[in-house]
Amino acid sequence: MLKTIFAKRVVAFAILGGLLSAPAIAEEKAPQNSPVWTDPDISALPDDAHGRQVRRGRDLILATFAYIGPEVQDPAKRLAGNNLACGNCHLEAGTKKFGLALFGIYGDFPKYSARVGADISIEDRLNSCMTRSMNGRPLPAKSPEMEALVAYVKFLSSGVSPGEQVPGLGAGKMPELDRAADPARGKLIYERACLDCHNTNGAGVPRSPQAMILGYAVPPLWGRDSFNTGAGMARLIMLANFVHSNMPHGSDYLDPMLSVEEAWDVAAYVESQERPHKAGLDHDFPNLLDKPVDAAYGPYADGFSEARHKYGPYAPIRAEVERLKAEKDTIPNKAR
Repeated sequence: MLKTIFAKRVVAFAILGGLLSAPAIAEEKAPQNSPVWTDPDISALPDDAHGRQVRRGRDLILATFAYIGPEVQDPAKRLAGNNLACGNCHLEAGTKKFGLALFGIYGDFPKYSARVGADISIEDRLNSCMTRSMNGRPLPAKSPEMEALVAYVKFLSSGVSPGEQVPGLGAGKMPELDRAADPARGKLIYERACLDCHNTNGAGVPRSPQAMILGYAVPPLWGRDSFNTGAGMARLIMLANFVHSNMPHGSDYLDPMLSVEEAWDVAAYVESQERPHKAGLDHDFPNLLDKPVDAAYGPYADGFSEARHKYGPYAPIRAEVERLKAEKDTIPNKAR
């Protein structure tokens, strides 16, 4: 029954379901003379063990709350700490260009993670989402849920060679501001463009307040059931570009609706709100010079404040980081 309910692209409600968008982002172009790749058709899979596992992985993306959310019947399956779906960030079940797509990434793993300071597996990467965006606990590596998610991500990379870069990954890249993003300005944009869907308190719209196992028709943007402070969406550059490329519902990177400044400012307003705190963030990024400039939590190596890292502008921070890296490279090994 749940598969019938949620397989209809629940993901269309995205983690900012009613937010905004803005001037177009130039799509990455495939090299000339290379074949055009398209994401594979899941409906063409046979009804065998592999096909069912891949479809289960997609169902977990679309309706995470219904299978491993905090309200499911089996306590052992309550691994997510909120009632979001993975598809609230990875739009159209991870198949939308610049909607944090999941296609074409399987062959990248294992890969180096600056956050960890070591190579990580695809399972490690998925569990990073579990503990941060989903504010929960890691999935056991050999659990049916993890194996299904990995099978689905692998399926979405069908036909992609290891090391091949497929166009449309990430959230896009719009111009940055030469000023700090302004939450006060963003509040006005939120009230105009987002409030009707996400409510005055950013709480979203539950499908049934009495049965949160049904998740949200429109997901919350802050508060106890949102992503925590360690999530990728808790970083301004990620959130602003995601908004720019995908919101409000129905827009995409080719058909944006807000200006660049509006996208930055409304993202700043969302980031200024309270959300669950992720413990241990001070252990992220062992090499602080590899820390993203918009990580809104210390420590930092560059001397800029937490507020500056949270809202920008970022060009001076990047310049200082590059100076520090160059300085470090000139120090003889014995003096380090």
